[in-house]
Amino acid sequence: MNRPGLRERKKIETLHRLQEEALRLFDEQGYDETTIEQIAAAAGVSPSTFYRYFPVKEDVVVQDEYDPLIVNVFENQQEGTAPLEALRAVLAVLFAAFTEDDIERVRRRVRMIFAVPALRARQVAQSEATERLLAEMIAERTGRAANELEVRHFTALVVASWTTAISAWAETEGTKDDLAANLDRCLAHLEAGAPL
Repeated sequence: MNRPGLRERKKIETLHRLQEEALRLFDEQGYDETTIEQIAAAAGVSPSTFYRYFPVKEDVVVQDEYDPLIVNVFENQQEGTAPLEALRAVLAVLFAAFTEDDIERVRRRVRMIFAVPALRARQVAQSEATERLLAEMIAERTGRAANELEVRHFTALVVASWTTAISAWAETEGTKDDLAANLDRCLAHLEAGAPL
């Protein structure tokens, strides 16, 4: 995986700072009671900077920097690797770079998404965007069309698997390794045809 340049690292640091302050304020005073102005002030940025990162308040919890990283690592997988095998390898690479702070931020975000209906609704839209992104990647790798029913079905199953793995992990006090194992286990189950 290519290491992000200085400018990209600074953007990610600001994104994380905004998320951290937003989550802290949401915990302290409630999601609905917290304003974008309060989040921006706590993070030491202007409201206009907040909006450059997050078009709406819900996105401070729902959005992250992972989709572009997934694309980057996926595109570097050996040609001819089956899509699920490539996605499992992508997750292994991404988790190797995760810190404990990254993992705790993910857990807090997931718990908040499941607790706040407006965030849950926004997450559905984010999942659809991730499905479209995956469909384009899978289509290119397999020589099929991104809008083909089977490609769309495949990517919907992958995203549903990830959602299940992450939500099951967030309900526990599991570690980074536990999350990685959950995600891989769900993809392996899917790869095997989801037998029961």
